[in-house]
Amino acid sequence: MLSFLYQNTVIKNPKTIFALLIIAVLSFGYYLKDFSLDASSETLLIEGDPDFAYLEEITERYGSKEFLLLTYTPSEGMVSDASINNLLSLKYKIQTFNWVHSVITILDIPLLDNSDAPIQERLENFKTLKDEGVNKERGFQEILNSPVFKNLLISEDGKTTGILVYIKPNEKLINIENKSKAEIENYKNFIKKQNHENIIEIRDVIRSYEDIGKIYLGGIPMIADDMMTFVKNDIIIFGLGVLLFIIATLWFVFRKLIWIIIPISSCFFSVVIMMGLLGIVGWQVTVISSNFIALMLILTIAMNIHMSARFLQLKKDFPNHNNFEILNITTSKMFMPILYTVLTTIVAFLSLVLSNIKPIIDFGWMMTIGLTVSFIITFTLLPSLLGFTSAENIILQETKNSKITSFFGELSLNNKKTIIGITFLVIILSVFGISRLEVENSFINYFNKNTEIYKGMKLIDDELGGTTPLEIILKFPKKETQYQEEIDADDWGAEEEGNEEKYWFTKDKIDKITSVHNYLDGLPQVGKVLSFSSIIEIAKQLNNNKPLGTLEMAVLYSKIPQSIKTEIVDPYISIKDNEARINLRIIDSQENLRRDDLINKINFDLKNKIGLKEDEYKIGGVLILFNNLLQSLFKSQILSLGLVMTGIFAMFVVLFKNIKLSVIGVVPNFIAALLILGIIGLLGVPLDMMTITIASITIGIAVDNSIHYIYRFREEFNINKDYIKTVKVCHSTVGVAILNTSITIIFGFSILIFSKFIPTIYFGMFTGLAMLLAMIFVLTLLPCLILIAKPFGNEL
Repeated sequence: MLSFLYQNTVIKNPKTIFALLIIAVLSFGYYLKDFSLDASSETLLIEGDPDFAYLEEITERYGSKEFLLLTYTPSEGMVSDASINNLLSLKYKIQTFNWVHSVITILDIPLLDNSDAPIQERLENFKTLKDEGVNKERGFQEILNSPVFKNLLISEDGKTTGILVYIKPNEKLINIENKSKAEIENYKNFIKKQNHENIIEIRDVIRSYEDIGKIYLGGIPMIADDMMTFVKNDIIIFGLGVLLFIIATLWFVFRKLIWIIIPISSCFFSVVIMMGLLGIVGWQVTVISSNFIALMLILTIAMNIHMSARFLQLKKDFPNHNNFEILNITTSKMFMPILYTVLTTIVAFLSLVLSNIKPIIDFGWMMTIGLTVSFIITFTLLPSLLGFTSAENIILQETKNSKITSFFGELSLNNKKTIIGITFLVIILSVFGISRLEVENSFINYFNKNTEIYKGMKLIDDELGGTTPLEIILKFPKKETQYQEEIDADDWGAEEEGNEEKYWFTKDKIDKITSVHNYLDGLPQVGKVLSFSSIIEIAKQLNNNKPLGTLEMAVLYSKIPQSIKTEIVDPYISIKDNEARINLRIIDSQENLRRDDLINKINFDLKNKIGLKEDEYKIGGVLILFNNLLQSLFKSQILSLGLVMTGIFAMFVVLFKNIKLSVIGVVPNFIAALLILGIIGLLGVPLDMMTITIASITIGIAVDNSIHYIYRFREEFNINKDYIKTVKVCHSTVGVAILNTSITIIFGFSILIFSKFIPTIYFGMFTGLAMLLAMIFVLTLLPCLILIAKPFGNEL
């Protein structure tokens, strides 16, 4: 009934169907204007991660402004008049931008040890390096030895300084709690556009100052904007690159213009409709899912090559049939195998939904919908175009058998024991390689070494205290002990009665903060550590290296000018919440860094070495979020692979109604997937958000070849009842189609190696290699297993 309906609607009315498809493309194409990208840090999180909510709570409590960080290594010495004037000029130039809240450099750091005046006077009338009459060498040494600013705004060797550019908060984004989802997305898109313009503006300034030294730009806004640029470039370059390669492949295979136009039209229609659909529903593409266009092109062309090759084969076998009759036979014979190839690939992509990682989940759903669109277009557009094309333009010249498929055929017929032996060796090698897989990865290593992102992050990592932040929040008991101590009235000022701050600064709190600070500072993986202990150390230096009493600290806290307190004190203690915050940064590019081990060690040592109870501290920050992401990858790999293998095997059983044949069909592809994981492990390449998807995608796409081969083998065997003859026939017919589609897929993925995003490069390289291995196994091991098991019964 379905076949009859299809023939009478699609095949009998090609012009009407084509007109409807044109209307669909134009309609969905209109919404291409709403197709958008999202490279924000939120797209790299585990969905519903409670540590993200806690990080937001910390940020709100202790205050955090979005910022860009410039690193400046002057050509001359840091305290030379030329360097100071250049730095001041650069600061004032950046400060003129209307989106900049403030610019902080070493020229703005309060110099509290630059005179012998009383401390209170120095606090109220502090000088900076840019002020007249300041001893610049003494001031620079104070900054260089500062517990707060060393390795934060000045490198340990004093040759590189940081320039903090704080960005004005966007009032629209702050007040969107009660707005609709569409309004929120519009605001966010506006901010992305504004951020892009800001980055261009500041880079123009940097270029104009290139002659004064080396300047690199860093910071989350810059990374997000550059990643957005990478995604846009990848979509354009890979889309066009894959398209051009597909055209070249089609010309090589068919050598006729019509057989280029028809498959390319299917690709164009599928991609435009899918992109328009994403624009309509407001579904943004992330760094991970940006590959969906290239994948859709590759998988759509694979369907079209199989359809086209079978159409031409039938045209050759039935020369007296007209196009309508050949189309009827082609679609009836190819509908089920292509449907099952699409369904098995969809199962592979749907398995990614189990990852709990938002960009991977989005990637899975996008490809599921995209494959459905491609399937519908393939079985409507291709028959429609062939329906009103003259027979003379369709027929190809006689082609010779493929030497490659013939070689694989002879190999499987004459070397069964060798192939089985190699297969067992491959399995052993794969298991060994898989045992060496790891998920440790550095965010800095996601980028090419010649990109500004990498150079800036590497310099910050090496010279300015590390890149990845970690937060330790110390929680103090409610019960307080009041300390009464004498104060030097001349130096510190008189005690103010009723000042609640004096009750907070107890010896127990200060000792606890200091012991945790010193412990963290001693870890080799840790760069800069900042806490209230850093401020105490400065106060101690100002007090002739004599420790301050708790009440002295309380009075000092109350006397510090608000401008200093806001910048260097309030971010590290919350008297209201009875907490202290210790902020540290991890040296992300350090070799052999093991984030999970480091976090577990800190947890263990805080309890067992420092003596903190579990409810007296909490660890949070970007490092925790990134580690959660990495650790979830193994779980994702196991779940997705398990689902793919189970789902595809079940589908094979339904399709072939034969357990033995189903096992034979899945084995070559499962081995190819395991081997590529083994190779990744043996090469020491860590799994990331993209390489984690390779095994599942490999199985999902590679089984397409098994389905086509087995489906054709069963059809041919029913005719001649001879296994050896059927192998030779299949390798010269469907085997050639498998070879052509595999080459298209392999080189299509290989184009991804031109990305600037390292995970995309690995994804393209290893998926391409996996597809090559899968093709070889299908054309050698699969027929070999069929010859041994004889799943279709006995020969005549």
